[in-house]
Amino acid sequence: MDNNPERLLEETFEETLSPGREAIWKKWLGFAVRYLLPVAFTVLLLVYLFHKVDFEEMMAMLRKGVDYWWILLAMGISIFSHIFRAARWQLQLNALDVRPPFLALCCSIFGCYALNLVFPRLGEIWRCTYIASSKKNSFSVVLGSMIADRVADTIMVALLLVFSLIVAAPAIHVFLDKYPIGKDFIHLISQFWFWAAIAGSLILGGVVIYFLRNNPWMLKLKEMLVNVWKGIVVIARMKGKWAFLVYTLCIWGCYFVQLYVAFYAFDFTRSLCHEKGLAAGLTPCLVAFVLSSISMAVPSNGGLGPWNVAIMFALAIYGISDSEGTAFSMVQWSGQTIMLIILGIFTMAYISLGKGKKKVENEKLKVGLPKPSISK
Repeated sequence: MDNNPERLLEETFEETLSPGREAIWKKWLGFAVRYLLPVAFTVLLLVYLFHKVDFEEMMAMLRKGVDYWWILLAMGISIFSHIFRAARWQLQLNALDVRPPFLALCCSIFGCYALNLVFPRLGEIWRCTYIASSKKNSFSVVLGSMIADRVADTIMVALLLVFSLIVAAPAIHVFLDKYPIGKDFIHLISQFWFWAAIAGSLILGGVVIYFLRNNPWMLKLKEMLVNVWKGIVVIARMKGKWAFLVYTLCIWGCYFVQLYVAFYAFDFTRSLCHEKGLAAGLTPCLVAFVLSSISMAVPSNGGLGPWNVAIMFALAIYGISDSEGTAFSMVQWSGQTIMLIILGIFTMAYISLGKGKKKVENEKLKVGLPKPSISK
């Protein structure tokens, strides 16, 4: 069986284009769900965002009310979060006997986030494909390690959410009394039929899987899921579990610090940092950090839209106007996006140089020249 993920993607694409293999409406539906739906989410939330703000007031703040040196510092800190993520992923891959160069891992993270700016969620698939194909490893095993990577992040966000709900409870209660958002959601999850519907869906899915268990497609899916599971559970038996935890704290520490640093770029957020001592000053940033992290689960182009709305709502809890909150979110998001574009260009150059070196080596082998030795 050909396990080359790039070839599998090519074959899948060719089959999709072959007449009679796939209905046209299915192709367009898949395209719409993967690419058009995130763009629609982004546009819809941006329309909502700018509908609530005074655009002239926001532009005046962007021209005169921003200390962009703090934004540049936040951009620099963001690089370290990606490097720590690459180091954490390396621990998982080494346990799976996948050993790409560390710079290649860093570039896979850079390219992942840069690609997500254009095609949401495609970056994760690309980084797994790039690492798997570079060393001829199983794509599904590498994918499983990436899923475990995301599960660790989800657990971290959940812990931060609980912590922020405790330390920021008074301000959140005041905000909900003024703007009763979230009450409908709380009412929904307290209903019996909501959980009955979830349980029924799980049971129905289990029944379908049972009756189709010998279907060729189901067997292929089972094989892929087994490999994915190997990539996930490797955390439980790998060496360096404590290092994994330290890297996780470093990743999320960088995320928090870069947002906290950006708070000093505006007068209205800087005043929150100095309010009632250090602990109270950290709380507004923590709430904004947690809500914006949760918003990244919404498919969009690089978080544009959901992330900005989450930041605006978080700052509104502490009396920051919609115009001010939107100005802050757009400046911070733009700074991080510019950095991702720069890192994406670096990644393209790295990959191109790697392909060029490999081509030269192949040409030398063809004419009988010895392959250059690599010093250890």
